[in-house]
Amino acid sequence: MTGTAQVELWHAEKVATQVKVIEAPNGLHYGAWGETRISEVDLERLVGAVPAALSAALGQRAYYFVPLAIADTGEIMVAPSYTVELGDRAVCHRNATFGTTEAVFLSTRLVEDRFGLAFEFFINVAHNFVEAAGVPESFCALVWSQAEAQVRGETSQDAWETRRRTMDTVSGQKGVDERARNGFYESAFSDALAVYMLSLAVDFDYHDLREREYPLLAAPALAERLRHVAGLFPANPGYEFQILYRRRG
Repeated sequence: MTGTAQVELWHAEKVATQVKVIEAPNGLHYGAWGETRISEVDLERLVGAVPAALSAALGQRAYYFVPLAIADTGEIMVAPSYTVELGDRAVCHRNATFGTTEAVFLSTRLVEDRFGLAFEFFINVAHNFVEAAGVPESFCALVWSQAEAQVRGETSQDAWETRRRTMDTVSGQKGVDERARNGFYESAFSDALAVYMLSLAVDFDYHDLREREYPLLAAPALAERLRHVAGLFPANPGYEFQILYRRRG
């Protein structure tokens, strides 16, 4: 096995100068560098799942798929290959700014399957979109109506905690905690966008997203959110959105 001393870390900016950045048909910019173990076809399919209506807000973003983005350095460093030692020092992604470009370096070797990498990519895309464009009012109205109806569960720890804080102030008759409510809207929308894009790229079971710290949102409520998102951001040609409550066979 290659030792850590034999793997030279690269500055993220240097990596960016070496990578041929591709503009996908949906308008998203991306590139790959190093021993990512992702085929060009699989990467094209993954990036292509981002709806064109959504990627239009990400014109200043570029997504770099690299083996490992190192976490424990002041400067943003990237490893061209994987070792166990470097894997222990890596993080799922790191952000960098080069002039007017907002770069996201995604570690491909910290996850063992396509599902894990896809979800990491899509949750980054979703958060980046929310930063650039905010949350549609129609989606805010939908998730607030679900919260008021006390629909069980949520889609992430952040969404669960901000929703709980918001509803606690309502039930305590202290007025709505608007900061918490806005955080709830942003988290819930980012989650819904990511799950929607994941469903376009990968066949998966909703319960694969379960985390133990909070109850998962009831499936019919999630389906309502996803259908709403699909109406806002239709799937690109060659991709299909569908919800199956029971698997065939």
